[in-house]
Amino acid sequence: MTRSEVDDVAVKFIHTADWHLGKRFQRFDEADRLQLSRARLDVLDNILKTADHHSADAILCAGDLFDEPSPDREWWEPVAEKLRKTRPRPIFLLPGNHDPLQAGSVYESKHPFRTGLPQWVHVVDDDDFTYALNDVAVLHARPCRSQAGQDDPALGLPERAPGDDRIRIGLVHGSTFDAVDCQTNFPIAKDAALRRGFDYLAIGDTHSFRDVPPGARPPVVYPGAPEPTSFGEPGAGNVVAVFVSRARRVTFRPERVAAWTWSEQTIRSLAELRDLHSGGQLSRTVLRLILDLRLTAPEYDEAERMLRELKGTEAAHGRVGVLELDRERMLLDTKDIEKELSDLPDVLRAAFARLRDLEKEEQREIAQAALYHLYRLVREGRASS
Repeated sequence: MTRSEVDDVAVKFIHTADWHLGKRFQRFDEADRLQLSRARLDVLDNILKTADHHSADAILCAGDLFDEPSPDREWWEPVAEKLRKTRPRPIFLLPGNHDPLQAGSVYESKHPFRTGLPQWVHVVDDDDFTYALNDVAVLHARPCRSQAGQDDPALGLPERAPGDDRIRIGLVHGSTFDAVDCQTNFPIAKDAALRRGFDYLAIGDTHSFRDVPPGARPPVVYPGAPEPTSFGEPGAGNVVAVFVSRARRVTFRPERVAAWTWSEQTIRSLAELRDLHSGGQLSRTVLRLILDLRLTAPEYDEAERMLRELKGTEAAHGRVGVLELDRERMLLDTKDIEKELSDLPDVLRAAFARLRDLEKEEQREIAQAALYHLYRLVREGRASS
């Protein structure tokens, strides 16, 4: 922004959503689950630092801040503590469909999370929640009260009144009109922001940064999750910094706050695996490797060693932060394995022949695993003799 544009800014705020604190990441093993769950809490520090960097007037949190309505104390207590320690500015917590405003929820008026929040943190607990951000800007918000519904939360907000020339910001949680072949939850109409006279509609639900449609005015924006929750979220890891001029011109941009990157990669050769193994910094990467390989026994042995070093063991940290392996297409090529097992005793030769026969039957995977195990035993026996 130019100096004159900075001077003309009437209100600036950080828009975030979809923290999903308490998400359990069941697809991963226990140590990896803990890393990824903790990262969701750690990223709040970066969100607050970004607000400080911009001297933001407010922080708008557009729902699904917790992964469920009544999370354990270990999730809500640190959030309240971080918010108490942050620089005082209005912070708005909107209940979403994962953490709706309902009896027993973390947002209920008597819940210790709610009572432990500082006075500058506001829970959106009214269907027509209204807050004057300053003399020229006002926020309207509407909470989710259930985990599913078909009411449009944006159209539930009040229209711009005749003669009202203030900056109007809307804050809701729901699914936008551009979702293809998806069942929408709390659907937001294509023209809801225009019909209600908003200058910016801050929404949560989708985990990638998107303005829908791109370049539209008034802007309808998802910030995405500040830390990715799964593969296939290319725009996750951001908050949105929003600047609105006195003439109600809106400028916004995503700003990265995530520590982790999620990536999927297909490995089709041993050379590619070697490059990955010897490559750059992956300690904050969740990496899913699809192994599309056909390897001889010595190559298979080398691949297993590299994969073990990438993932880590109980005794050693891995080179990759979190590694998920798809081995379905990682095949052992046994056609020349006889060369490695040429001097077996007769009884093992018979077992080897039977395993080769089983390779041609339905038990192919078991037979190949047994052949590789036999190869490893013979190799280790030779090494120790």
